[in-house]
Formats: sequence, C-alpha cells, structure tokens
Amino acid sequence: MYNAHRVGAAPNARLTELLDQVRAEFDNQNNRSGEYENQITAQMQEMEMIRGKLYSLEQQQVNIKNRYEEELNRLRHELEMRSGPAGHMGGPSHNQAPHPQPPNIGSGQPGLFGNIIANASGPGGLAPPDQSQGPPQQHSMPQPPSGPQPTQPFSYPPPPNGYGPGVPQQPASPGPGKRGPPRGPQPNTPQQAAQPAYPDTRGSPQIPRPTPTPQQSRGPNVGNQLADLNPEHLSPMQKREGEDWFAVFNPNVQRVLDVELVHNLQHESVVCCVRFSHDGRFIATGCNRAAQIYDVESGRQVTCLQDDSVEKDGDLYIRSVCFSPDGRYLATGAEDKLIRVWDIATKQIKNTFAGHEQDIYSLDFARNGKHIASGSGDRTVRVWDIDQGVEILSLAIEDGVTTVAMSPDGLYVAAGSLDKSVRVWDTRGGHLYERLDGPEGHKDSVYSVAFAPSGRELVSGSLDKTIKMWELTDHRPPLMGHGTRPGTCIRTFEGHKDFVLSVALTTDGNWVLSGSKDRGVQFWDPRTGQAQLMLQGHKNSGV
Repeated sequence: MYNAHRVGAAPNARLTELLDQVRAEFDNQNNRSGEYENQITAQMQEMEMIRGKLYSLEQQQVNIKNRYEEELNRLRHELEMRSGPAGHMGGPSHNQAPHPQPPNIGSGQPGLFGNIIANASGPGGLAPPDQSQGPPQQHSMPQPPSGPQPTQPFSYPPPPNGYGPGVPQQPASPGPGKRGPPRGPQPNTPQQAAQPAYPDTRGSPQIPRPTPTPQQSRGPNVGNQLADLNPEHLSPMQKREGEDWFAVFNPNVQRVLDVELVHNLQHESVVCCVRFSHDGRFIATGCNRAAQIYDVESGRQVTCLQDDSVEKDGDLYIRSVCFSPDGRYLATGAEDKLIRVWDIATKQIKNTFAGHEQDIYSLDFARNGKHIASGSGDRTVRVWDIDQGVEILSLAIEDGVTTVAMSPDGLYVAAGSLDKSVRVWDTRGGHLYERLDGPEGHKDSVYSVAFAPSGRELVSGSLDKTIKMWELTDHRPPLMGHGTRPGTCIRTFEGHKDFVLSVALTTDGNWVLSGSKDRGVQFWDPRTGQAQLMLQGHKNSGV
C-alpha cells in the first residue's frame, strides 16, 4: 500500500509543474502584447501630431498665398492708376506682348489688321503672321481701358433714348501722344433686327438665367476688370467652367445671365471674322480663301463658299462677312479688294463689286436688303446697290476706315477710323451729319461701331481699351466742310486689359458685348456701364 501511494503522487506533481510553466508563459506573452499596444498607441499619437502640424502648415501657406495675391492686385491697380495698365499678375494669363506703334492703313500696305491679332512686333506691325498661329486674323476692336472703376447703379428713370444719364467716368485710355500698338484686322459690325426703344425688362436672348440663390457671396472688388478675377478663388455662383473655357461673373453685380458652350467650330485656318444671320439660325465665318456657314442649333456646316476662279498661289483672307436680312445672300470682303455677294442656296456669286484700292475690312447690309456699305484701308466708305450692281455712294476721309454700320432705317451709315473718330453720313446725299470725337471721344483708333436697335444710339470700340455709347441727334443738319459736332457720350465702358476689337448689342438692346485682344468677351449693362460677365476660351484675340 505504501509503494502504490508513492507511485501515484509523482504524476500530479509533474502536471502542476507544467501548468505553472504554461501560466508563466501566458503572463509573459500578455505583458509583451501590452507593451506592443502601448508602442502602437504612441506611434498613432505621433502620426496625429504630424498630421495636425501638416494641416496647420497648409493653412498658413494658403493664407500667405492669399495675402500675396491681394498685395499683387493692390500694387497692380496702383500702378495702373498712376501710369496705365500693368501686366496681368493674377488669374488667367493673357500673354500680352509689348505694343509697337500702329501703322497707317490709309497709305500703308494691305492686310494690316492681322498684326493686332497675331501680336506682330516688327517695324510698324507689318511683319507677316506667325505661321505657328496660322494666317493673320480679321476684324477686331479695342475695348475699355485699365483701372477698376465701379459705376453707380441705375436708380433714375430712363430718358427718351432708353438709357439712364451716364455716370461721369474717367477714361483710363492712353492720352495724347500715347498711340496704341499696331492696327489689327477690322471687326464686323453685328446685325440687329429693327426693334422699338430699349425695354426696361432685363434678359438675355438665347441664354437661360441661372436659378437664383438666397445669398450670393461677394468676391474681390475689381470693378469692371473681370480679367483680374481668378476662377479658383470664386464661389460656384460666380463662375462657370468647361474643359477649355471659363466665365466669371462680376461679384458686385446681381447675376442675371448664364452661359454655356454649345459648339466648338474647328477651322483649318485663322478665323478672321464671324457674323450671325438676322434670325440667329446661322453663323458665317471668314477664313483663308473660303467662307463657311454653320447651323447654330446643330453646329453642322451648311455650306462652304469659295471662288475657284481665283489663283491658287498665296493666301487670300476673307476679312468681313455679312448676311442679307432675308438670309438668302452672304457678302464677303477679302484681301483682293473685291466684294462678292453669294447666293447661299446655289453657292453662286450674284454680284462682284470692284473699286476699293486696299483690303476691305468691314461690310454691313441695309435693312432693305438692296444696299451694302463697305469700309477699306483706302480711306473710303462705299455704298453698293445689289439690284443694279453698281456703286451709288463713295465717301472719303483722312485715314483708313476700319469699320462700318448701317442704321436700322438705312438712312445713315457710320464708320470708325484710324484717326480716332466716328463719322455718320446721310446715305441719300452723302452729307456728313455727325463726327463723334473731341474731348469725350476715343484717344486711339476706332475699330468697331454698331447701331442700337432704336437707331438713336451708337456704340464704338477703340484701341484705347474703351467702349463708348453715343446719343445721336434725331434731326441733324449736315456739317459743312470739316466741321465737328462733338456728339454726346452717354456712357464709357472700361475694363478690358487690351484693345477693344469688336462691339455689338443684343437685338433687344439690353446688353452690349465686346471682344478684345485680351482674349476676353464681356457683357455690359448699357444703363449702368457695369460688366455682368467675362467669357474666355480663345487662345488669341476675340473678333
């Protein structure tokens, strides 16, 4: 019995020893896992500290960048107020180049308008266009000048002409002796259907209005110089952006328009001129040797008009295009000094008018569809009769003609010139009725004119970077000799950073549009002089 008891005790002691070893190992592993958890927790806390520091540094960098850009804008505006516009320091770049002295179209070589758009820098701006950019570009106009200048909102009843009395504005354009850069291609005057005096209701033809928001945030105050706005710093309500275009809206003006890219019409050469038909269904463009017509709704090319009888050697740029009021004909003016009137349906030339001695930079149909006005670098404005196929009026001035426009009633023709003036003649007898210049006039060449739908106002764009709206006299006695009637400038629109090359009004007269060498297109309120929005998408001047 004793021996049996001794043998049975040994296994119990061994089992206890093994359990103690397992317990010790478990406690050891448990302690080590606690240490690992402590290390992981410490590392995570360290990462959070690093992340917080990085976030703080990023916020500091953003604040420094904003302060830096605000200081640049302030310094640039100060420079512009003292000595004219400075280079673009914020927002989209405009690739502006030094501006040489403009050539004299009146006695110079043909094809001078292309130099403005092609940024020519040769002597007198007569260098051939850069082949990397394609052929020289056509009709364009300068636009309002430099410094930001907010205008007083409209708060008084409109006078008979439909526009409120203009708030006095100080043009920031170059003064006497500061001629702008070389002359570029001439802009085409827009065609407007006859309309009564401007309605008070505001609206945008063919452009839907955005959904109103309860509160529109304010942005930086740049006046009408919307090119100074950087889309990256604007709220969604103050901008629209596409793949290769953007629009910025004036943060200090109630937004009532919206804009969207509908078509991108590609061309094989430089587009020198653009013109809508009167009904807005078609758009014509002038390029090298050919004019194209597109359907506005679909973007499809309807036809291509090209004179195959012309020699194939060299370039022949079409500088101006214009639809007849009924849309049956398209008139084109080219570097060969000829005006061709095309029957669009048959693609045949109905009339060919010869007489100009230099490039034809502008055409405009009269509303009766029978007469065409033309302007040329040969210093003449001519009126042609389509039915009879003859010239019925020739008006000569002292310098090159850059732009022409027929009044809605067809009784007057207006022309802008390199001599900084806008002239208005009676088409029935060729008498000069108005010469719009003098102290209130432009300080540099006028590159675009357009009548308001009522015919009582005229808009002009100039190389002095401004747009002016003029009130015309209802019953104007003819001027004798070289007399000057200063005219009444009721509004000056300032905000473009470079030459204003084209101006137009919407058919209801509610908006003034301008295209500039700064590559921007701006919409202006004619009653207040304030810019509503700026479009930018082109890589060169807007015609």
